Amino acid sequence: MKRICMVLPIIIVLGFVFSCSAPPKEEMEKAHDAVIRAENDADAVMYAPTILVRARDALTRMQNEADAKRYDAAKTYAAEAVMQAERAINEGQAGAARTKTEAENLLSSLSGPLAETSSALDAAWNVDKVLLDFAALSTNLETARKTYNEALQSLQKNNYRDAISQGQTVRSLLADINSALTVKVQEVVRKK
Repeated sequence: MKRICMVLPIIIVLGFVFSCSAPPKEEMEKAHDAVIRAENDADAVMYAPTILVRARDALTRMQNEADAKRYDAAKTYAAEAVMQAERAINEGQAGAARTKTEAENLLSSLSGPLAETSSALDAAWNVDKVLLDFAALSTNLETARKTYNEALQSLQKNNYRDAISQGQTVRSLLADINSALTVKVQEVVRKK
């Protein structure tokens, strides 16, 4: 009887050790797949890079824990890697949507000012007393138009950040042209 009492706890402990000694292969594979999917998602890479780093870190920790035969910890890190990878994809989609909206709004706000600046430059050309470097201003206006068209193409290609950058360049060019026009028109008005 004493022998059974001594062997039984050993059997229970060994049963527990062997039941916990298998690596969580399914969870680890899911974690690898989720992180790879996030790494291959352009929006996640572009708009959620820090979350993607967390997913990679969890994957590394998962592997370290599995190598150290701490399978419960490996399983926990596998779940974290999946969660962070999915979060990176979701945040990437949200970031792309926000940036797309920002690009669309910026570009739609520039079509009117482009036409207005063109008209103002034409009007100033027809006034004899306005002394401007019309060649330089016309070149800047043409550059603004070209850049605006490039921004529209970037938007169509889903290069939202490029579209925003190009739109900001257009806005800056128009502001410079309008500022030069305003200064010279004010000089003519003051001379009257």
